[in-house]
Amino acid sequence: QVQLVESGGGLVQAGGSLRLSCAASERTDNMYVMGWFRQAPGKEREFVVGISRGGGIYYVDSVKGRFTISRDNAKNTVYLQMNSLKPEDTAVYYCNARLFLRDYWGQGTQVTVSS
Repeated sequence: QVQLVESGGGLVQAGGSLRLSCAASERTDNMYVMGWFRQAPGKEREFVVGISRGGGIYYVDSVKGRFTISRDNAKNTVYLQMNSLKPEDTAVYYCNARLFLRDYWGQGTQVTVSS
């Protein structure tokens, strides 16, 4: 059982920045993929960015050039640096990890971007 704990959400003005952290109970370099999803009110959860065990990174088009995912295997932590935030980025952000064909989720952290 993999446990994921997110932190770093909050309220920020449009154009501002936040950094989310996801601390894992297992070695992050063992995960097939780790990433971030988000869910806005009234919408389905959507993929934002993922980083594979081999280091490949995939971003949804709407965040390319603004968000950056990174991984610190020594700390078993994945980060999401979010710059140039927009009101449409407002959502609950969830950390995700896939290990042995099973998905694990954190509890989510709220990001609110005011205009």
